Amino acid sequence: MKEGPDIAQIGALIGDPARANMLTALMSGQALTATELAGAAGITLQTASSHLSKLEAGGFVAQRKQGRHRYFTLADAAVGRLIENLMGFAADRGHLRHRTGPKEPALRKARICYDHLAGDFGVRMLDSLVAGGAIDVAEDVLALTATGEERLAAFGIDAVQLKRSSRRPLCRSCLDWSERRAHLAGTLGKALLDRFIERGWAKRSAESRAIVFSPEGERQFLALFPLAEAA
Repeated sequence: MKEGPDIAQIGALIGDPARANMLTALMSGQALTATELAGAAGITLQTASSHLSKLEAGGFVAQRKQGRHRYFTLADAAVGRLIENLMGFAADRGHLRHRTGPKEPALRKARICYDHLAGDFGVRMLDSLVAGGAIDVAEDVLALTATGEERLAAFGIDAVQLKRSSRRPLCRSCLDWSERRAHLAGTLGKALLDRFIERGWAKRSAESRAIVFSPEGERQFLALFPLAEAA
């Protein structure tokens, strides 16, 4: 086939292990320097710069300058969705990297997926919102209900303003690589995670993509998003 999208080029860009590691590191949603990304990929700064140039040309990353430093981020939410979906596909087919240590349980419990909550807590949150009538699901398409708008308003989130302020979908289903089920993405998913952090319920880990809930924050979260079988 000589016409249409060139998926081979996309596959080649992601397929290099060093570039894949850098893209995974950027799934934290934070802007990272080339030096930090070189460390994440286990390569030299010079090699990392070459890889980043290719990723930028391919539309995967964007950079911004602040003073004498250059910072890199994923180009947009579409890249984050692609990487998370590939992680889910890889996990579903048994292509896993086995690393021992305390990070894995924390990542599976709660982690950031570009800009929203993923892991067990992310899946629980969406399940609870659906069960409580806050979100309707029709063939993996999510829609916030009037009940959901009221519930969000009580939590300090203005859903109407979210719709007006961004072209991104308000609610979107994102396949969770560790749970193999959907969690909540979109501007609402981002707003909820931001709110948890603002309230002091949770914070980002400095060492990984894990989102660490305080004991009180976890109690509040579980109470706000009960599971149907626990009701």
